Amino acid sequence: MRRRDLFALGTLALAGTAVATSASASEAPSGGGGAVTANIAGVGLPIISGGRIRNYVFVTISLTLGGSFTPEQMRAKEPYFRDALVRAAHRTPFVLANDWTQVDAPALCAAMMRIAPSIAGPGSIASVQVALQTPRRRTGVVAS
Repeated sequence: MRRRDLFALGTLALAGTAVATSASASEAPSGGGGAVTANIAGVGLPIISGGRIRNYVFVTISLTLGGSFTPEQMRAKEPYFRDALVRAAHRTPFVLANDWTQVDAPALCAAMMRIAPSIAGPGSIASVQVALQTPRRRTGVVAS
């Protein structure tokens, strides 16, 4: 089997497990006053440095819903959030200056908070957190 095929299989397996865990963990128990969350899993964001794509980092984002919004309402808007996030990452990459294996989580969360009102309405998202980051290439990609 070719090396390229192994990488493709690994990426598909990772995306499949991320989608399965996203579907099962997208709703927090609301009985104890806990916050209701929705996850956006497996979004591939580019790491661009010097005008070249150096790596991709697959992120899972946890959205804490505000007001009376439900995970089902957010699930219908998930493709719009994915599209807006990928567009924002290509416009101004979420790159750390010295590490190409992680995204700049505070910048990504701030961008999602700016994007959320235009997609789901004001007050729909209370907070955003980067739950998981998985780089495509894990070694040898630290900037000098």
